[in-house]
Amino acid sequence: MSGINVQRVLLGGFVAGLVANAFDFVITSYLMAAEFAAMLARLNVGESAAQSWIWVFAAADFIWGFLLVFTYAAVRPRFGPGPRTAIISGVLLWSSFAIAVLILMAIGLHTLESYVKSSALYLLSALASSLAGAALYKE
Repeated sequence: MSGINVQRVLLGGFVAGLVANAFDFVITSYLMAAEFAAMLARLNVGESAAQSWIWVFAAADFIWGFLLVFTYAAVRPRFGPGPRTAIISGVLLWSSFAIAVLILMAIGLHTLESYVKSSALYLLSALASSLAGAALYKE
């Protein structure tokens, strides 16, 4: 059993992060713009303050990408290389995300409708990001 190829995790993670950032842009700017605007209004957060956090979300997406590919590399010996394992990795990490956002819904940040919609959209993002990053990973 060989170790994890850190260089390939970094390469795949970077690509997965790019994919995640692209999805985030489309989701926040178009597909959930109304929901996020309502959320900011409920929190009394101005548009300029929200815009100042973009770099945090972009950095988080790259960290997310590295975690996706690292998880793929870690479970690959058990499930084998390929898209099926990338999907397993993406669903595993997305599940953690969905649980965390469920807690945010419980405290009023998300409505039930925005939670369901964002969870579905971010599942697609997780799957696409995981598949893209995992495609570049080699032992």
